[in-house]
Amino acid sequence: MNGVFELDFLVTSGGDERISNSYTPRVRHAYLTYKNWLVGQTGTTFMDVGSLPESLDFIGTTDGITFARQVMVRYTNGGFQIALENPESTITPFGGGSRITSDDSSVPDLVAAYTTKQDWGYVKVAGLVRQLSYDNAAGIDADETSFGVSLTGKYNLSNGDDIRFTFNSGKGLGRYSALNAANGAVLTESGDLEAIDSTGYGIAYRHKWSDKARSSIMFSAFEADNDATLTGMAVTESTYSTRVNYLYSPTKALTVGAEYAFAHREVEAGLEGDMNRFQVSAKYAF
Repeated sequence: MNGVFELDFLVTSGGDERISNSYTPRVRHAYLTYKNWLVGQTGTTFMDVGSLPESLDFIGTTDGITFARQVMVRYTNGGFQIALENPESTITPFGGGSRITSDDSSVPDLVAAYTTKQDWGYVKVAGLVRQLSYDNAAGIDADETSFGVSLTGKYNLSNGDDIRFTFNSGKGLGRYSALNAANGAVLTESGDLEAIDSTGYGIAYRHKWSDKARSSIMFSAFEADNDATLTGMAVTESTYSTRVNYLYSPTKALTVGAEYAFAHREVEAGLEGDMNRFQVSAKYAF
């Protein structure tokens, strides 16, 4: 039997920057494993940490990833995994407006995945089936079944470089895809739920300059198929971003780096916005 407990101080409430800066720690992982079983909170079985590029921006191919941490019961046997995971629905009100986060589903999310490893790298295929639900005091009681697939992996080149890729598509992926860039469903005028289709993908190439230095260049994109007559015109239609970095590790524990990122977002109304960001960092691993 093994146990894992991990926390950080990223984007958490409970403090401010005026006096003490005393932020509340955020729980990342908290689980127990016994033989083939895992119980507790960790990264969803639908995601693949190994396909994420080495990026200063935490994730890198943000538009194209599947990412979530949640409570689950998971069974693993070799390359096969199957899990029941915590359900949570994100819903766009009819005509648009603030996101509704619903905790009304009584059916856990079902995820199954298979990973094949070879000398050249690996490929992971995952499938998701879940129930989107919304029940409120105004008399709305709606359910919608949603599903999605994910294909991820890493290809090792002979010179020590590698290529990492992600692809996901589905009906009602919502919070599982691109950090919830689009919700899982939208309310119709009659109070029903209509799932929102989406697709995301990303690719990254990492080059080793030496044993201590490397760079990654990455690109990712996301697109949602909104019914604008239901969602309104302010919701995200598409995003894409690209990043390039340089990282240097004078010792195994210490890494310093710099990264440039460009990102673009467009909403259903046709309005567009760009972001340029330059980051520097220093990391000590212990």
